[in-house]
This record gives sequence, structure tokens and C-alpha cells, in this order.
Amino acid sequence: MEISEKLIVITGGGAGIGAALAMGMANAGARHVIVSDINFENAQKVANQINGSAASVDVSKEDEILELVQSVEDKHGPIDIFCSNAGYVTNAGLEDSNERITHMWEVHVMAHIYAARAVIPQMIANGGGYLLNTASAAGLLTQIGSLAYSVTKGAAVSLAQWLAITHHHQGIRVSVLCPQAVRTDILSNSPDLVSGEEAEWEEDGVASSDGILEPESVALECISAINEERFLVLPHQQVVDYMKYKAEDIDRWLSGMRRFQEKLYDGTSLPGDIMGPDSWTSI
Repeated sequence: MEISEKLIVITGGGAGIGAALAMGMANAGARHVIVSDINFENAQKVANQINGSAASVDVSKEDEILELVQSVEDKHGPIDIFCSNAGYVTNAGLEDSNERITHMWEVHVMAHIYAARAVIPQMIANGGGYLLNTASAAGLLTQIGSLAYSVTKGAAVSLAQWLAITHHHQGIRVSVLCPQAVRTDILSNSPDLVSGEEAEWEEDGVASSDGILEPESVALECISAINEERFLVLPHQQVVDYMKYKAEDIDRWLSGMRRFQEKLYDGTSLPGDIMGPDSWTSI
């Protein structure tokens, strides 16, 4: 699908990958871009830079996504591309609370479902449309140190696959973004960030020393994937190799991940060694 002259909605668009997507889409000739974020001030700043529109939306609430979609359709017409991008990271294992795990499920999985429910009927009626869902390399592999992030991002990838299969014949195309380290504010927004702690860079996906990408390069890769109607968006090409290793010999891959975990913690307590909320340790 070409971006030119398309009406685009982006959630989590106030910073990071979402903001870069908004600017990239505008530069690619989008007719109009709606930037939504739980932080309206951030969304408005981005929207002002691209002559777009801003909206305040908590993606964990279905009624707010429905209201967003209805408002956009009433003011601007049918939505062509919906980028479901909002997310955050926590750092905990089995000791994590049900409430925290459930909230991450709502943001990383249910938000994609809410968006699909809201826009797919209208897209089908208008001959088709596009969903770009942000997941993570953690959804294809895992995230050391975060049970909830690993599980929810895995579910997000599975959901995107289901949507791509189920609605393809109705003109719906789907891409799922699965990056590793990207210089965004995902860690700064984490409820596990210690007060006063500086986050020089933040990671989306498997902890890695393979290189931190700028949001702008990730956005360009997303636009390329949409143009090509390519399902997997992998800005870090080494993820392809990791997926192959995992598929070919999962026991060997698990062994390698255990060794990598030991290297990350470098003699400190490994995840799971101490159970309880005070054991959450930032990597």
C-alpha cells in the first residue's frame, strides 16, 4: 500500500517510534495524520510539526479507541492505515502482581484487538486497509528479566498473524513491528524506573549489544514494509538469524539464552533467584 494521500492514525505517537512514524508518514505524502497518545501535550507537539491532528487516548480502554476512530471518521473520512503502537516495559518475573501483568496485557494485546474491532469493518466496507501493530523482537524470542513483556509481546505477534490470515481476503493487510534496541522513551515510562535514575537509552525486545537504532530509521523500515505489504518488520536484521537458530534447535537456543542471561547479570542475582517485589532489578 502506498502512503501517499492516505489517512493515518497512530497511537503512542507522542514520542519515540510513534512520533517518528507520524513524521515519516507525513513526509511520505499522507493526506492527514492523527497523532494520539495518553499524553496529549506530547501528541499535540508532534501533530503541530506535521500539520496533523492530536488526540488523547488511553489504549487500554476500548471506549476511548472507539471514540477516536469514530471522531476521525466523522471529521476526516475513512481510516486507511491504523498504527497501533503504544507500549511500555516492566522488569519482573513470577513475583509480578496480577494487576501489573493484566495492565500490560491490556496495552500490548487488547489495545490491538480494540483497534482491529474498531477499524476493520469500516476498512472492509471501503475496499481494504492496513494495520501496523508494534510488538517486539521479544515477541519472536523473549525478554530476559520481564515475564509480562515477553508474554504480551508474544501474544501481539500471534494476534497479528491471525489478523493477517483471517481478513486478507477482505482487503486487510497487516504488518507487525519487532525491533530490538531503539532509542525511545519506553524505559523512562516504565513504572519500574527508579526515581532519579537516568535512562540514556531504552530497549524494545531482547536485551542486546547489537546496536541501538534511532526511531527515524525504524519508521522508514515500517513505511517500506507497508509499501511492500510485508508482514514482519525487522529493523535489526540479526533477529532473522536468531529466529532461524530457535526454529532449528530450540534446546540449543535456550542454552545460549541462559548463557546470555548470566553474562548480563555478571555475578549478580539472576532473575528468579529471589522471589518477591523487592527483587526487581533493572538490567
